[in-house]
Amino acid sequence: MHWEIAPERTYPVLRVSLERGEEVVAEPGALLLMQGPIRVNTGIRGGVLQGLMRSLVGGESVFLNTFRAEGPAQVWLAPAGIGDIHYVPLNGESFVLQDFAYLAHHGSVEVSVAWRGFRGFLTEGELVWLKVRGTGGVWVSAFGAIEEIEVPAGETVTVDNFHFVGMAEGARHRIRAVGGLKTILFGGEGLVVEVEGPARLLIQSRHMVSLIQILLPILRRHIGSGRR
Repeated sequence: MHWEIAPERTYPVLRVSLERGEEVVAEPGALLLMQGPIRVNTGIRGGVLQGLMRSLVGGESVFLNTFRAEGPAQVWLAPAGIGDIHYVPLNGESFVLQDFAYLAHHGSVEVSVAWRGFRGFLTEGELVWLKVRGTGGVWVSAFGAIEEIEVPAGETVTVDNFHFVGMAEGARHRIRAVGGLKTILFGGEGLVVEVEGPARLLIQSRHMVSLIQILLPILRRHIGSGRR
């Protein structure tokens, strides 16, 4: 298997070249292009119970698509969002992700869910993270640029909740409010994720909530005036 992300920035596409017997698994709707002999199977990865948990609690689709090459072939995949694609290698460890971040994976990787606590429900209405575990790798996408940060042992970083993308599952962390009520209501800040090192952390440079806040007044004006 060979893969590349092209272009690296600005609406990237994941291009995967496969040899006979190799496969890549992706979220529904990610397919952009196929070339060569490829068999596509749609199924529930990780079992029915895990699939239902991803759907009912995490908001993810129950199904994933498997693209298996029967000869030299190519699969191009694109995320739904506007932002980078980033590769996370897995060597037997687990990684937790925001539900929007998963794009595809390869190898012996299990896709399931991880409990994030009631504070996760209060921050974004989500009780679980998406969890990937095994040997291989996962491609994640985000809104804006993705930065991977290695947090040294003994140090702590604080990330705005909406800019958090994912981290190694074993990393110590907590979700807390920043400032008081005035900061939450008028300062544009709310909840943050504190991550203690050693830890591998992914963040995104933009978040969808800010974009929605920019677009809503424009949409209201256009809808109210009947303009298109």
